[in-house]
Amino acid sequence: MNEGTRSGLDYLRDVTALLQRVRAGHPTMGIYEAADFQWWWRKPVSTHAHPQLFWFDDDHRPAAAVIATDWGDTIGLDPILLPDATPEWVAHVVERGLAHAEEAGFVNVDFVIDPADHVMADVLAVHSFTKMEDELVDAWLAAEERPSISALDPAYRLATRLETISAPHHMTARSGPDVEERLNQTPLYRADHDLVVLDDAGEPAAYGMFWHDPVSSTGLVEPMRTEDEHQGRGLARHILTVGINKIFDAGAARVKISWDPANAPANKLYTEVGFKDPRRCVVVSRPEATTRRY
Repeated sequence: MNEGTRSGLDYLRDVTALLQRVRAGHPTMGIYEAADFQWWWRKPVSTHAHPQLFWFDDDHRPAAAVIATDWGDTIGLDPILLPDATPEWVAHVVERGLAHAEEAGFVNVDFVIDPADHVMADVLAVHSFTKMEDELVDAWLAAEERPSISALDPAYRLATRLETISAPHHMTARSGPDVEERLNQTPLYRADHDLVVLDDAGEPAAYGMFWHDPVSSTGLVEPMRTEDEHQGRGLARHILTVGINKIFDAGAARVKISWDPANAPANKLYTEVGFKDPRRCVVVSRPEATTRRY
């Protein structure tokens, strides 16, 4: 393996290729999809210019990485390895990733891990990482179990970003003025899968973004949001069921969604729509870390 670094759009290209290789090796293993990192690209953060640590095989394909992401209060470190990685290789990648982070001055770091990944858990325990209270749930839905589309309250209308292109992007307020430009820099973003529900004044009431990776035949739902004053009217269910069907119509074999387990409405909605066998991932950090990623 040849170690190297990538930053900016070069990093985004190679982390996408690496996660597509992970999916080629296993349909659901790992914490993240390529689309996760493309979603995170929507607004600039300090680590986008950081030299991200990669390993490349003899064919110059990305074979492992440790990606640092600036969440504001902490730096998330995410080791990405192919499904056949040996325990020795996992330990090497994590140790080099920690050293690389320390060289960059990243002291307050954490990891999201699957508790069932005992190899990763054991490696991080050696480095004094312990479980925090924060958790993240994810679950999958197969194409053959696609949901029917729920009705939309007639006081609202659904639109794609293609239909609202003359207006500012509906996520500008939360993601900044460059959100549309940056989303369009990502290879998996599709404006026809970027959905918004508008109220009778034409203002965004709810939205959801639906990602399809044609290389891995995988879909991802990220983000989903209903504005406070419009909650309880079934808007999220309508967006979700329309968007999932768009992903399956595009050719995905399965779709993934993640949420905070403390969010009871999200847990109810996603399980009722058909997402099955939720997995709880945990955050691990060192004792000196006081702030959380989620």
